[in-house]
Amino acid sequence: MATPDTKFDTGQLDEISALAADRNVRAVTLRDTLRARQNALREAFQRDHDVIQVVRGRAALIDAVLRGLWKRFELDSSPHALLAVGGYGRGELHPYSDIDIAILLSESAADTFTRGLEGLITLLWDIGLEIGQSVRTIAESVAAAESDITIATNLMEARPITGNPTLFEQLEAALAPANVWPVDRFFTAKINEQQARHGKTNSALQRLEPNIKESPGGLRDIQVICWVANRHFRSRHLAELVDHGFLTRDEYEILQSGREFLWQIRTMLHYIAGRREDRLSFDMQKTVAAQFGHEDDGTNRPVEEFMKRYYRTVRELSQLNDLMLSLFNEAIIELDRTAEIILVNRRFQIRNNQIEARDEYVFRRTPNALLEIFLLIQQHPKVTGVRASTIRAIRENVHRIDKSFREDIRARSLFMEIMRQPQQVGHELQRMHRYGVLERYLPVIAKITGLMQFDLFHVYTVDEHALFVVRNLRRFLYPETPEDDIPLCREAMERIPKLELLYVAGLFHDIAKGRGGDHSELGADDAIKFCRDHGLGHWDTRLVAWLVRNHLVMSSTAQRKDISDPVVINEFADEVRDRVRLDYLYLLTVADIRGTNPELWTSWKAALLRQLFQNTAKVLRDNLEADQLMAQRTPEAQAEALALMGKAPFSEAEIRSFWNAVSDDYFYRHQPDEIAWHTSAVLNHGLSISPLVEVRNFPNRGGTAIFIYTPDREYLFSTITQVLDRLGLTIQDARIFTTGGGYAVDTFIVLEAQNNRPVDDPHREIEIANGISAALSTGRMPAERLRMQNIRRLQNFAIPVEVTFTPDISAPRTVMTVVATDRPGFLSIVGRAMQQTGVRLQNARIATLGERVEDVFYITDYYNEPVDDLQKQEQLREAIRSALADAP
Repeated sequence: MATPDTKFDTGQLDEISALAADRNVRAVTLRDTLRARQNALREAFQRDHDVIQVVRGRAALIDAVLRGLWKRFELDSSPHALLAVGGYGRGELHPYSDIDIAILLSESAADTFTRGLEGLITLLWDIGLEIGQSVRTIAESVAAAESDITIATNLMEARPITGNPTLFEQLEAALAPANVWPVDRFFTAKINEQQARHGKTNSALQRLEPNIKESPGGLRDIQVICWVANRHFRSRHLAELVDHGFLTRDEYEILQSGREFLWQIRTMLHYIAGRREDRLSFDMQKTVAAQFGHEDDGTNRPVEEFMKRYYRTVRELSQLNDLMLSLFNEAIIELDRTAEIILVNRRFQIRNNQIEARDEYVFRRTPNALLEIFLLIQQHPKVTGVRASTIRAIRENVHRIDKSFREDIRARSLFMEIMRQPQQVGHELQRMHRYGVLERYLPVIAKITGLMQFDLFHVYTVDEHALFVVRNLRRFLYPETPEDDIPLCREAMERIPKLELLYVAGLFHDIAKGRGGDHSELGADDAIKFCRDHGLGHWDTRLVAWLVRNHLVMSSTAQRKDISDPVVINEFADEVRDRVRLDYLYLLTVADIRGTNPELWTSWKAALLRQLFQNTAKVLRDNLEADQLMAQRTPEAQAEALALMGKAPFSEAEIRSFWNAVSDDYFYRHQPDEIAWHTSAVLNHGLSISPLVEVRNFPNRGGTAIFIYTPDREYLFSTITQVLDRLGLTIQDARIFTTGGGYAVDTFIVLEAQNNRPVDDPHREIEIANGISAALSTGRMPAERLRMQNIRRLQNFAIPVEVTFTPDISAPRTVMTVVATDRPGFLSIVGRAMQQTGVRLQNARIATLGERVEDVFYITDYYNEPVDDLQKQEQLREAIRSALADAP
């Protein structure tokens, strides 16, 4: 293969080759010259972003150096050969990419010129080149390739740089598919390799900070196409697939432009980092966005615009990767397989369990077939996919979905039939989106395609998230799902009258994001138009619009309000109005949260939503007012707790002596089994002044409860939260009470920070209890566990500290909401600021949304009165802001 195309002229390359060949030129001189040439490439790239000049030019530059060094060590008279392999073999070298070479030894003279070869390798390192080298004979190369497909792939891409040309020709012949890695085995291995790679690079954080090379739709996916083409057709360039009929000219242009865009990003990453860097991290996203012309305006919009282009590009590349590999599968794996064909109708048939158009003109003659095919897949469960030729036909005819198509009653009926099917609704919507059909049929989807939010909370682009929500809704009907919130969801799914209304709400709930304004209100307007266009009745339309408009209400209520408060439950019940709407909203809320970021969905959030759902259902069923619920709660809770304590060795008088020391609020905010646990623990503790700390898990509560009973004192909340943070626990809920005798009766609900799960190890429970006890007794803090929070990531998000105060509608308290960037010890910092300003904490609701904290504190002054003095509020606000500003 010739030297890669480059803007370096022949004279420049010959000059550096001659310099490398000259034994009188010292390594430092050669290194400085090479660095100057590479800096010239960098300066040119920064002027015009011509990435071809960089990747081809650097490869050509290294070729010239290697040819010169080969002469320098008199290897040009040897029988050996020097090859470029891997990416370098393709003539692609990014600024800090490794340089992979293979020294191919002659079988008859393998032990000759060893000193020269050793000198060559040493000097390459001395002049600053990071070399990956192999030194083998042809037989050794073939053996290595047979045992390792990665080596085989590298050698497939080899090209000669200098030396004995016959050796390279012999190696190519020895590595032919007839001898090593037949095409079918190679194809299967590469498919498995890609699936494994996608599995490793598709986690939440890896989606937020994608790897340009390895993530789905990245450069490696393009290389897989090239590798399989190389093995099947013996072709080295994508353009050759056009000649073979495997790529259309348009598809080739998409692959080329997509690859060039990713090359530009990768080159920028290398130059910014000053080393090899393929991960588009949050800090890099801002810098790269600016280099692409998305100037920083003080908001996240520039980086979101850049990332929208990135996500759209990799989505398109991923689709073409799927298409090409499907075509190869048909040409390689299924070539000699007998076809089993089942006729479906005049337009479609099923071939070997894959649906296909019966001829290439189906979508031209009958455009509505662009929707019909997805309905047929739903109706034929044995269909495993769509034939590659039909995928291509869909892509080529998707432009036929225009205004007249969207207004055709036949198309609208087909779409609603898809939404009403008993199976594969979410799956087929995703397939429609993947093939470009969904956004053509619903142009509002096109507006959110690739739209991301620059934060740690939203893992998926808005379009992906909406489709995940619909799939989550469908999965609530799967009987094998083990999660503890699913049985309740399944019961609700079986009660609601029309599942398709729920799916439409799921598809439209975030449809208006990115437009500015209230996306819930704007999305409700879009939902109303869709429903009317598709013939839904007035009641159905109103329900879908209400769900879209209120899709955040249940989540906000559960996570930010005191849902043990009957007033809160009644307010929410008034908003919902009936059980049918409650069922719909609960299902949409659970699916929405689970589809936002699966790593942030916790058992505690599931428990909060379950509690809100069940308490609201009771209010709607019994038509109870808040004061009735409050009047019933204390005696009911005490009676149940007494029954649970049963044979406990305490008299009722002893039990009630503890209960009389706490307020009615205590009984509103604890379940009977918690009250029984606390009471038994306190009475067993007796008159001891040492701290009482107990740790316990309750079924279906979603978190581990830590109960602390100790004389109240300054900075108690701050100390406890600091200990819990050092122990590697995240606080989900805090209920703070003080007895008439001056004892703190505090309950914290926690999860392990490492995995967002309750504590499930008895030894760990003892460690937690001992750590808190020691800190309260002696002031000795436990050793700090390795923090799972990635401080580097958090530093990319600067959320202004907001502290707001509102009256509590149901108790003489003030509700303080603190919004800020998350950081280690956040609650301890806020608690100390409250203590310093003479404020008591009564209750807390903790909500961490990625990098964003939105915590709610129920506070009073030292006389248990609301903090309603504006000067006092401002003093507390400034104390919190100052403390958070000073925190690391």
